[in-house]
Amino acid sequence: VQLQASGGGLVQTGGSLRLSCAASGSLVSIYDMGWYRQSPGKERDLVATVTKGGETNYADSVKGRFTISRDNAKRAAYLQMSSLKPEDTAVYTCYANIRRHWGRDTDDYWGQGTQVTVSS
Repeated sequence: VQLQASGGGLVQTGGSLRLSCAASGSLVSIYDMGWYRQSPGKERDLVATVTKGGETNYADSVKGRFTISRDNAKRAAYLQMSSLKPEDTAVYTCYANIRRHWGRDTDDYWGQGTQVTVSS
């Protein structure tokens, strides 16, 4: 199983970006999906999560500006980021909790980090 991340880049303050994360490979179910972010010298922080049923959770710092969604048929999650601020600058990494075989435990899988840079 692999997670392929896309999106990110450079944007001005107030702009928008969309991150995508899609799972490929043999699996039977994807549970929580989400994104973490980390900027230099700081700890990795949880940004947003979405359950298989569509329940969402956000860090206080992004509530009202970021929207996480998923398409279970496409095995994908999306993070729409709006009203971006310089403090949103970080490497964003997606993850997914996946069950590869029925009767086996789930594991967390990680995509490659995506740089998001917000210029002031």
